[in-house]
Amino acid sequence: MAQNDPLARFGEVPLFTLTSSDMTDGAPLDAAQYGTGSGGRNLSPQLEWSGFPAGTKSFAVTVYDPDAPTGSGFWHWAVFNLPADCTSLPEAAGALQGRLLPTGAVTLPNEGRQPAFVGAGPPAGTGTHRYQFIVHAVDVARLDIDPDSTPAVLGFNLHFHTLARAVLEATGVHGGATPTA
Repeated sequence: MAQNDPLARFGEVPLFTLTSSDMTDGAPLDAAQYGTGSGGRNLSPQLEWSGFPAGTKSFAVTVYDPDAPTGSGFWHWAVFNLPADCTSLPEAAGALQGRLLPTGAVTLPNEGRQPAFVGAGPPAGTGTHRYQFIVHAVDVARLDIDPDSTPAVLGFNLHFHTLARAVLEATGVHGGATPTA
């Protein structure tokens, strides 16, 4: 794994492919993926994945900002128990109530304590933030995690159950959802 790989601490696992019609790896987020308080629409992007191991029994999706000025990063979204035949999520799948998620999927509360996707909103003066959209191929069909748990609890469980992962990393800055003149 690369020296700056934010997942290196979890140990090396195979990678598979994650794509999106709403974002590009290494590029700035679209305005829609910013929070409403930052001029965006709070919409989770469309995601699609392939090339995961044959032994995959479920998936989890996490969105994390390691650059938030908190000392512990900022969890934007964490959903797990997506069935193994689920290989994509439409835009806005992270909306409150999770109506666009497959039956049985569980969304944990984000840092705002809402079980939904919360868009980017870097504070002024904190530079460029990285938003890591990660799909985890999981070796069990169901993780038994309390739905009121934190995404860190999911991350702990994923440490022991991840067969492979796919990563798209976008960037965001303060005011990034505001069109420039």
